[in-house]
Amino acid sequence: MNAPFAPARTAVRCADPGDRAALVAFLAAHPGTTAFHRFEWCDAVEAALGHRTHWLIAERGGKIRAALPLTEIHSPLFGRALVSTGFAVGGGMLEAEPGEGALLFAAAEELATRAACPTIELRGGVLPESESWHHKRDSHAGFVCALAAEDEAQLNAIPRKQRAEVRKGLAREMEVRTGRGEQDRAMHHAVYAESVRNLGTPVFPRELFDAVMDGFGEDADILTVLCDGRPVASVLSLYHRAAVLPYWGGGVYAARALRANDVMYYALMCHARRRGAERFDFGRSKVDTGAYHFKRNWGFTPDPLSYAQWTASGQEPRDINPLSPKYRARIAAWQKLPIPLANRLGPLIASGLG
Repeated sequence: MNAPFAPARTAVRCADPGDRAALVAFLAAHPGTTAFHRFEWCDAVEAALGHRTHWLIAERGGKIRAALPLTEIHSPLFGRALVSTGFAVGGGMLEAEPGEGALLFAAAEELATRAACPTIELRGGVLPESESWHHKRDSHAGFVCALAAEDEAQLNAIPRKQRAEVRKGLAREMEVRTGRGEQDRAMHHAVYAESVRNLGTPVFPRELFDAVMDGFGEDADILTVLCDGRPVASVLSLYHRAAVLPYWGGGVYAARALRANDVMYYALMCHARRRGAERFDFGRSKVDTGAYHFKRNWGFTPDPLSYAQWTASGQEPRDINPLSPKYRARIAAWQKLPIPLANRLGPLIASGLG
């Protein structure tokens, strides 16, 4: 009588460059993969900002059964951390079957210790059940909605009050252009930089936007609204699995009176549908903030998001929340900086936020 078959054991390790093809295949097949799991994203962050991504993988029978990308963030201002995924609103562990990636969380803790990173942040994905991890289930919400079949139906799908704002903007007959070239990138960065300065937030370096655009290729583009030839609102969007994600967007001070942001998002909905998108992913927002209510005004229903954080024994959790009281005075001061100075200093700070 033959001996009973022994099931293959699960092996956990840090992936090496030779695993890239297998990881790409695993990500392509997994239903939970986001734009921020893609190598295009991780490579852009490393190329532009110098933050390396470690891929922890669980294998069985020579095949990847779970994967966890961890961006190693290092900043003299905000400390060190492993983040899944860095500079993104999504990420986290993916597993082929429930439970197959459980060993990756302990491996992540070991990696954090070796890399001198006192904090691990998981933004979605499968979360650990261990009591050593702190879970956040009520701090953020995501907003996703199906796109309508044609432009007029898309406009009519917007709730009445918000639709009136869009119509006011459309009545101004501002120019809307989309593209991927140097002029589109320059206009977007100028608008976005002014927008975040007005919010009291440092801007990311232009190199990050360029690296994302170059890496994603046709899966990324820029839509800009111009008034009298001047760009007043602009958004860099990612396209992933029939969804459009307007990721880096904003407007200059005049955009609010012009309703340029309203025109921008409506135009993006129509543009994305024409290029094959089926869903509009408005991204995440902190609960009960202005952005949160703005998205609700568009008819989007908030979907609570779950995150997890691990902090090494005796260490304080990393705090990069702009709503934190300790940043209030700094934000107010930043809002008063001249644009050229904010654009010079901003990338030095923002590169370490992660």
